[in-house]
Amino acid sequence: MPLPAVLANLPLPIIGSPLFIISTPKLVIAQCTAGVVGSMPMLNARPASQVDEWLAEITEGLAAWDKAHPEQKAAPFAINQIVHKSNDRLEHDMEACARYKVPIIITSLGARVDINEAVHAWGGVVLHDIINNAHAHKAIEKGADGLIAVAAGAGGHAGTKSPFALIQEIRQWFDGPLALSGSIATGDAVLAAQAMGADFAYIGSAFIATEEARAIDAHKQAIVDANSDDIVYSNLFTGVHGNYLKPSIRNAGLDPDNLPVSDPSKMNFGGDAKKAWKDIWGCGQGIGAVDKVRSTAEFVGQLKAQYAAARQRLGLPMLATV
Repeated sequence: MPLPAVLANLPLPIIGSPLFIISTPKLVIAQCTAGVVGSMPMLNARPASQVDEWLAEITEGLAAWDKAHPEQKAAPFAINQIVHKSNDRLEHDMEACARYKVPIIITSLGARVDINEAVHAWGGVVLHDIINNAHAHKAIEKGADGLIAVAAGAGGHAGTKSPFALIQEIRQWFDGPLALSGSIATGDAVLAAQAMGADFAYIGSAFIATEEARAIDAHKQAIVDANSDDIVYSNLFTGVHGNYLKPSIRNAGLDPDNLPVSDPSKMNFGGDAKKAWKDIWGCGQGIGAVDKVRSTAEFVGQLKAQYAAARQRLGLPMLATV
């Protein structure tokens, strides 16, 4: 199946994943103008009145870039919507996305026919993140256009499946847009994701250590200093299992090696609700490759060079956009 037009011919086969608290228009614009799909959770805009302001900033910023750089137009952007029933802002935020005709919507924590139909009504594309093959089937049955396979090692709400198992099972029945998430932080890993059958690599944690990310300096430095040994998998903080940085857990007065188990029924993703664990830093296992804080453009440039070198190493033809 050919990719939807909005996802075809990207300068690099990379989608920057939406980072809770950290992704803002500044990072999204930097990602898109560097040549990768930039994204952010709509719930990062707080209060809800900020939603229109941020969507205007992104759309106007990318339009201005395209006008100034007709030979190197920006990649499209995506907005992440939490469709779990506890998100009391979903209707409001979707109406704003419709006004701005957001090109890509990433849905999480539930697949919904009405959300998919709403996005299709304004010409948008829906990618749904999943952690297993059963969830993948449900998402496509309910009208999602593509999937984000969140494998073991991904930051935030990660699954436990090997990327090899997850991708091969999905590709047995689905030939549409597919992104792979899980410890990807180098151009080599981007090519590996494609070799497994994914169309795109989905990169999140490495973008935290960029100048444009809205993360405190201590968080960025922790990304630089840490590696996979410093990641813990727990459902304590949201009710859904995810990967987090041990230093932030210790700073909260908890033992990262002996965390209690949360009651999943109490998970809450309310729109403007105060987050009890806002200082716990979600992070994936791929951060061992991050050696310094740099600009988004510099990081994407590094990914581009690594990706080209990996293709050359395997005797693959160079792409016109690489």
